[in-house]
Amino acid sequence: MKLKYTFILLFLIAPWTLGKMVAQSNGSNSSYSRFGLGLLSDQANSYNRSMGGVGQALRSNSRINFLNPASYSAVDSLTFLFDVGMSLQRSRMVQGSAHVGVSNTSFDFVTAAFRMRRHLGMTLGFKPYTRIGYSFSHEENVGLDYSTGEQITSPSEYDGEGGLHEAFIGVGWEPFKGFSFGANIGVLWGNIKHSILTAYSQNSVLSTTDGNITTLYDASIVTWRGDVGVQYQTVLNSMNRLTFGATVGIGHKINNDASYISSTNGSTADTLVAAKGFQLPMTYSFGLAWEHAERLLVAADVHYEQWGKCTTPEFDKYAKTYAATTGTYKDRLRVNLGAEYVPGRYERPFRQRLNYRIGAFFSTPYLRINGQNGPTEFGLSAGVGFPITNGWANMNYLNHYFPTYVNVGFQWTNRSAGAAGFVRENIVQLNIGLTFNERWFMKWKFK
Repeated sequence: MKLKYTFILLFLIAPWTLGKMVAQSNGSNSSYSRFGLGLLSDQANSYNRSMGGVGQALRSNSRINFLNPASYSAVDSLTFLFDVGMSLQRSRMVQGSAHVGVSNTSFDFVTAAFRMRRHLGMTLGFKPYTRIGYSFSHEENVGLDYSTGEQITSPSEYDGEGGLHEAFIGVGWEPFKGFSFGANIGVLWGNIKHSILTAYSQNSVLSTTDGNITTLYDASIVTWRGDVGVQYQTVLNSMNRLTFGATVGIGHKINNDASYISSTNGSTADTLVAAKGFQLPMTYSFGLAWEHAERLLVAADVHYEQWGKCTTPEFDKYAKTYAATTGTYKDRLRVNLGAEYVPGRYERPFRQRLNYRIGAFFSTPYLRINGQNGPTEFGLSAGVGFPITNGWANMNYLNHYFPTYVNVGFQWTNRSAGAAGFVRENIVQLNIGLTFNERWFMKWKFK
């Protein structure tokens, strides 16, 4: 009973506590998080990520899959599920002959799921939507000093922080055998902050006339985000099952403004506001999963996101305006492949009950940078799910198998340069997740 209330307390304080912790640790260490809404998060839990991010057609009575809310209908009536995850990341960034290595950690998600009534499940959760975090400098030649004849250099320092987080609630219902549908609705909030400090060569003519120029791009966002999903599962024979899944994410204008502030030597020169500058895209996802003998699972997903129609605030240095514009985004396509193998899910030996996972993914960019496409992504993943409770013994009297899992996964991602001079990134991640499977709703009978 104490454990039950501990879970409830943890979940109630999670959005506020993790929101602050994520804000401190979720920096992507990627210069590409400078653009748009930031670097898009994986939007998946630990076991999904170890399988390349698949999830549209996955459904389980002992795991939470928030990629498709229709899967919530599969949650068992006897259990309460609690899932939490984090990542450790090491990145290597290369531009020309220069390279740098950076590390960071991030809290990825916390979710809970339970059965409300027969064939009706509910999930609550918290997860990051985008990440912003970078700090780098750049120097360029801007002309000759007419008084000295020397080249004038202009070093600039770029810094950014913030990102968007989502707290959501979802339900899934199976009105008749094999077919289920569901919906997620959530609050999306966060800050987007970018700053540029530009100086000129000391004692040059521009250093005395223009001084140090600081430019700040700032926005605070509070809006909603929602998606709907369906799944259909058919039994081919006693050994094989096939599941189809699909979701649609709802795009809309974000009713928040963004500001542009320019100052010279600390004195504000310009303050401009872009009304309703941001927008979320319509998204469409489809997936297929094949399960054989409760040992082998193979799945594939395709995602299409209509970013090309979305707006973002842009400063026009010629017209001196700051307004919502299109053209800085492009439609994004992402393909995920994954598989899981369990030698003997209901066997006694521990090694037989390990969950082995592998996956791959490919994604086109959603950003256009200086008229060029942003970086494409390609990645490989692998992981193992370790059952750490005696779920095997429980199936003797419940005819169910609901262990608690520690999910450990590795993911390698390559962001290839979209054009000459762009930064190339190689990222290695260690993903750790813990899925608690507690029997809260079991009725005991004594003779």
